[in-house]
Amino acid sequence: MSSKLPLLPLLLAAVVLGPVPGHSKSPLKLTSVTVELPNSDVMFTGSGSETLNNNCLACHSAGMVLNQPALPKATWQAVVAKMIHIYKAPVEEKDVGPIVDYLAGIKPAN
Repeated sequence: MSSKLPLLPLLLAAVVLGPVPGHSKSPLKLTSVTVELPNSDVMFTGSGSETLNNNCLACHSAGMVLNQPALPKATWQAVVAKMIHIYKAPVEEKDVGPIVDYLAGIKPAN
Protein backbone atom coordinates (compact mmCIF):
# COMPACT_ATOMS: atom_id res chain seq x y z
CA MET A 1 0.00 0.00 0.00
CA SER A 2 2.86 2.39 0.79
CA SER A 3 4.16 2.05 -2.79
CA LYS A 4 0.85 3.51 -4.06
CA LEU A 5 0.89 6.58 -1.80
CA PRO A 6 3.26 8.63 -4.02
CA LEU A 7 0.82 8.14 -6.88
CA LEU A 8 -2.09 9.65 -4.97
CA PRO A 9 -0.78 13.26 -5.08
CA LEU A 10 -0.03 12.86 -8.80
CA LEU A 11 -3.52 11.56 -9.51
CA LEU A 12 -5.10 14.38 -7.53
CA ALA A 13 -2.98 16.94 -9.35
CA ALA A 14 -3.99 15.47 -12.72
CA VAL A 15 -7.67 15.67 -11.81
CA VAL A 16 -7.48 19.20 -10.43
CA LEU A 17 -5.15 20.65 -13.06
CA GLY A 18 -6.38 18.70 -16.06
CA PRO A 19 -8.74 20.08 -18.69
CA VAL A 20 -12.43 20.15 -17.87
CA PRO A 21 -14.58 18.58 -20.58
CA GLY A 22 -16.94 21.03 -22.24
CA HIS A 23 -14.99 24.13 -21.21
CA SER A 24 -13.09 26.45 -23.51
CA LYS A 25 -9.33 26.03 -23.58
CA SER A 26 -8.78 29.72 -24.34
CA PRO A 27 -7.73 31.80 -21.35
CA LEU A 28 -10.18 34.11 -19.63
CA LYS A 29 -9.83 37.66 -20.90
CA LEU A 30 -11.01 40.51 -18.69
CA THR A 31 -11.95 43.84 -20.20
CA SER A 32 -12.59 47.16 -18.53
CA VAL A 33 -16.00 48.75 -18.74
CA THR A 34 -17.18 52.23 -18.02
CA VAL A 35 -20.35 52.92 -16.13
CA GLU A 36 -21.84 56.38 -16.22
CA LEU A 37 -24.14 57.18 -13.34
CA PRO A 38 -26.87 59.73 -13.89
CA ASN A 39 -26.02 63.16 -12.60
CA SER A 40 -28.82 64.53 -10.51
CA ASP A 41 -28.85 67.76 -8.58
CA VAL A 42 -32.27 66.93 -7.12
CA MET A 43 -32.30 66.50 -3.37
CA PHE A 44 -34.97 65.52 -0.91
CA THR A 45 -36.87 68.52 0.47
CA GLY A 46 -39.17 69.23 3.36
CA SER A 47 -39.35 68.03 6.93
CA GLY A 48 -36.99 65.11 7.57
CA SER A 49 -35.24 65.43 4.20
CA GLU A 50 -31.80 66.07 5.71
CA THR A 51 -31.72 62.51 7.06
CA LEU A 52 -32.39 61.08 3.60
CA ASN A 53 -29.95 63.45 1.92
CA ASN A 54 -27.25 62.32 4.37
CA ASN A 55 -27.98 58.59 4.14
CA CYS A 56 -29.63 57.69 0.86
CA LEU A 57 -28.03 59.89 -1.80
CA ALA A 58 -24.74 58.00 -1.63
CA CYS A 59 -26.38 55.15 -3.56
CA HIS A 60 -29.69 56.49 -4.89
CA SER A 61 -30.76 59.61 -6.72
CA ALA A 62 -33.61 61.48 -5.10
CA GLY A 63 -35.47 61.26 -8.40
CA MET A 64 -35.30 57.46 -8.37
CA VAL A 65 -36.67 57.31 -4.84
CA LEU A 66 -39.33 59.94 -5.44
CA ASN A 67 -40.61 58.00 -8.47
CA GLN A 68 -41.39 54.88 -6.45
CA PRO A 69 -45.03 53.86 -6.16
CA ALA A 70 -47.11 54.58 -3.08
CA LEU A 71 -46.11 51.98 -0.49
CA PRO A 72 -47.36 51.38 3.03
CA LYS A 73 -45.09 52.27 5.94
CA ALA A 74 -44.43 48.57 6.72
CA THR A 75 -43.13 48.05 3.19
CA TRP A 76 -40.83 51.06 3.46
CA GLN A 77 -39.61 49.69 6.80
CA ALA A 78 -38.74 46.41 5.06
CA VAL A 79 -37.00 48.23 2.20
CA VAL A 80 -34.86 50.28 4.59
CA ALA A 81 -34.02 47.14 6.61
CA LYS A 82 -32.96 45.40 3.39
CA MET A 83 -30.70 48.33 2.46
CA ILE A 84 -29.03 48.11 5.87
CA HIS A 85 -28.81 44.36 6.41
CA ILE A 86 -28.46 43.01 2.86
CA TYR A 87 -26.74 45.85 0.99
CA LYS A 88 -24.83 47.07 4.08
CA ALA A 89 -25.93 50.71 3.86
CA PRO A 90 -24.22 52.55 6.73
CA VAL A 91 -27.41 53.96 8.25
CA GLU A 92 -27.46 54.61 11.97
CA GLU A 93 -30.35 53.12 13.95
CA LYS A 94 -31.51 56.59 15.01
CA ASP A 95 -32.03 57.52 11.33
CA VAL A 96 -34.20 54.53 10.40
CA GLY A 97 -37.47 55.91 11.83
CA PRO A 98 -37.16 59.34 10.19
CA ILE A 99 -36.23 57.76 6.84
CA VAL A 100 -39.22 55.40 6.93
CA ASP A 101 -41.56 58.23 8.01
CA TYR A 102 -40.34 60.46 5.17
CA LEU A 103 -40.68 57.71 2.55
CA ALA A 104 -44.12 56.70 3.77
CA GLY A 105 -45.20 60.34 3.64
CA ILE A 106 -44.07 60.99 0.06
CA LYS A 107 -47.07 59.18 -1.45
CA PRO A 108 -49.22 57.73 1.30
CA ALA A 109 -50.57 54.30 0.37
CA ASN A 110 -54.34 53.85 0.54
